[in-house]
Amino acid sequence: MLKRLGFLRGLLGGAEGDAPGRAAADEGPLPAPDTISDPDDEGGPAGSVAPAVERLIEAGVEDVSSGPAPEPSGALAAAEAATVSTTFADLGLSAQVLRALKDAGYAHPTPIQQEAVPLALKGRDLIGLAMTGTGKTAAFTIPIVERLAGGPARTRALILTPTRELCQQVEESFRKYGRHSGLKVVSVYGGVGYEPQTKALRGGVDVVVATPGRLLDHLEKQNVSFDRIEVLVLDEADRMLDMGFAPQISRIVAQVDRYRQTLLFSATMPPEVEALARKYLRKPVVVQVGRRSAAATTVQHYVYPCPRDKKTSLLAALIGEHKMDSVLVFTRTKHGADRVVRNLKRDGIDADALHADKTQGQRTKALADFKSGKTKVLVATDIAQRGLDISNITHVVNYDVPQQAEDYVHRIGRTGRAAKTGNAFTFMSADEIAMVRTIERVLGQPIPRISVPGYDFGT
Repeated sequence: MLKRLGFLRGLLGGAEGDAPGRAAADEGPLPAPDTISDPDDEGGPAGSVAPAVERLIEAGVEDVSSGPAPEPSGALAAAEAATVSTTFADLGLSAQVLRALKDAGYAHPTPIQQEAVPLALKGRDLIGLAMTGTGKTAAFTIPIVERLAGGPARTRALILTPTRELCQQVEESFRKYGRHSGLKVVSVYGGVGYEPQTKALRGGVDVVVATPGRLLDHLEKQNVSFDRIEVLVLDEADRMLDMGFAPQISRIVAQVDRYRQTLLFSATMPPEVEALARKYLRKPVVVQVGRRSAAATTVQHYVYPCPRDKKTSLLAALIGEHKMDSVLVFTRTKHGADRVVRNLKRDGIDADALHADKTQGQRTKALADFKSGKTKVLVATDIAQRGLDISNITHVVNYDVPQQAEDYVHRIGRTGRAAKTGNAFTFMSADEIAMVRTIERVLGQPIPRISVPGYDFGT
């Protein structure tokens, strides 16, 4: 059962009297969003949406849900079971989009898609909040393809993403679901030449997927105009703000048609994201599925106590012992990632690194080789913790314990995707014990320790 909360008026920005579902970036307060939330949402660490909701409830927000909410322990399972009986055909999609979904092998929407797609099709502004690996990308690409198909040939949708890799993934999603629509889509990001992007933008496209920095360069050169944009998407909004893109976002949105639909998707809801929503969205509906701090339920978690100087040899031993086919390893630093790759190659294990010091060509090749299975191990910094959709990853290894508990959730969300099972191994040195305990408190459960003779710092 899903709860609907009628929120206080005046939370998010916009202007009275404007067309419904359109955003005005520079106008006064408006009625706050309706909220669709999963009853299993028990709040979470700082940055989750729950504290904001609780503040509003204390201020007198009425809970207008029909009937009592089920017990949290079984609520999400019930919601997921209901989703299985829902098909994409039930969401009111056209035959050509349904055909593309069938070609891609999808018949049933995920919970975030089931709630977000119909609302987006109605033209509502939307804030989508869900744990990693739940299909947020398709939750906005599908309704945009549906809306734009058969329409006038001009740039009508803009999607802003934080990283080049996510930019490429979103472009791939549009091509997958829009394959029968004839829509033209281009991705715009740094690290590659300007000319192909300039040619594509000036030649006319329906959808632009971009990172903020490179897109601003094209806007300043007048290679593209956004004065007739119908849909703006801010994807992984919390990550974009973490990376310092707020000024660039503001400059870009200032050039976008104010009478537009705006969709914001984020894994967390810190104050900065709330402020972004107030500024750019009008009367949005908040779709919230699961806890922000929840890890994927299809992942098995294990902690391996190990001193820092033995972590690489432990990794090589586990890869051989478990016959791992597709392993994503996270390190804290770029130099650390390169060092792990060198050591694994020395042990005869195919590995590659993915981090910001790599050229775009190197990053693209590393991802392509990893997806195809040519490379067994990809060692990355947190550039890869958000958005990358590689369905066959069997193991995620936290070579260094992440310093933020929610980073752990995003990292291990790279495995156990699309209802498949996965494993998350965390290598814990003696000085990382406290951080592991923090992660366990956020997850609400202890993580089993696996002691490997010769590696455990306690032996």
